[in-house]
Amino acid sequence: MQVDALAVRLRPRTPTEASDLGVRLCQHAAGSVFPCYLLVAVPVLALALSSFEIASWLPGLVIWWSKPWLDRTILFVLSRAAFGQRTTVGDLWRAQREVWWRQLLFTLTIRRLSLWRSLTQPVYQLEGLSIFRAGARVRQIRQKTAGAAFMMTHAFSMAETAVFCSLLSLMFWLAPHGMAPDFMQLLSGEGSAFLTVTLPISLAFAVLIVEPFYVAAGFAMYLNRRADLEAWDIEQEFRRAFGN
Repeated sequence: MQVDALAVRLRPRTPTEASDLGVRLCQHAAGSVFPCYLLVAVPVLALALSSFEIASWLPGLVIWWSKPWLDRTILFVLSRAAFGQRTTVGDLWRAQREVWWRQLLFTLTIRRLSLWRSLTQPVYQLEGLSIFRAGARVRQIRQKTAGAAFMMTHAFSMAETAVFCSLLSLMFWLAPHGMAPDFMQLLSGEGSAFLTVTLPISLAFAVLIVEPFYVAAGFAMYLNRRADLEAWDIEQEFRRAFGN
């Protein structure tokens, strides 16, 4: 990795500060992140919503299960943004084999159950290690950071839930007087098809909004941990001092 080419300023940070840096990076690169993210997220979410006819709970499960795979596209764009590179849909399409299909089964199984997947995903996706060789590296990255990464995952889960509930509440706020849906029928799936399908639709929009920031926060924590392990901030200072 060409440390001196990084567009973000690396210095010792707490994990919380690093996650905030990731959110700022996602904001800065939003013009690249969201078009590429929507390219893969919209078909997956449409497929999830179409499974509503099979079972009312199935769309939520499909959306939840596909998150680690969707995260790979976000991380690809963010890893380039960290070096000041803008990513287009064409760039993503040309890299689809590496981004979408590499480690697919592992991504949808073991990675789905990880409590700190946004922290450790860069090891699997960006460092070029095989699944079996990455274990020791993951443990090294996770050391002293696992607790903060778990709390960060929990915080973004709560944020996603808040967005989901906010979107769902629009049905009650905007319904004509006397025509607000029954909340218990909505939860039990006994209401009309329109009302029941609003649950997965609200979840899909919540995932679209929150997930890029979650991936970015974990990526920044990963960079911060590597800077701590490999003294990148010192290397950068020497490069600037000696013009190399």
